[in-house]
Amino acid sequence: MKNKKITFLSILVLLLLMSGYFYNIPLFSSSEKNLQNELAELAVSSNDLINAYSINEEKSDRLYAGKIIEVTGFIKEISFLNNRNTIILNSNTETFGVICDVNPNQEEKIKLLKKHQKIRVKGICKGFLKDVILLNCSIDLIPNE
Repeated sequence: MKNKKITFLSILVLLLLMSGYFYNIPLFSSSEKNLQNELAELAVSSNDLINAYSINEEKSDRLYAGKIIEVTGFIKEISFLNNRNTIILNSNTETFGVICDVNPNQEEKIKLLKKHQKIRVKGICKGFLKDVILLNCSIDLIPNE
C-alpha cells in the first residue's frame, strides 16, 4: 500500500512539473522574434488580404492566421503610441485596413517612412478584428515605387 502511494505521488509531482514547464515556457520566450530573415509562407497585397477576410473570415483564418505572411500596400497611417510602432496599410475600403505592429528592431526603418508610401511588411497574421492584425512585423522598403 505504501509503495502505491509513493508511486502515485511521484507520478503526480512529475505531471505537475511537466505541465508547469510547458505552461511557463511560452510566457518567458521572446515574442519579438526577428522575422526579417524568416521566409514568408504567403505573399499577398493589402487589398487582397482585406477582401479575403471580408468575404469569408473563417476560410481566411485557416489560410493566414498564425502564419508568417508578406503584405504589400500603401501606408495610411504611422503611429507611435504606448511605446508601440504601428503602421496601418490602406485597402480598397475606407473602413478596413491592415494593422502592422512593428518589431522594435525596425525603429530606424520606420523613421524613414511617409504616408502613401508603398512598402512590404512581413509579420505573423493574428486574424481579423475590423482590420487584419499582423504582429512582430519587419519592414521592406520597396525601391523605385
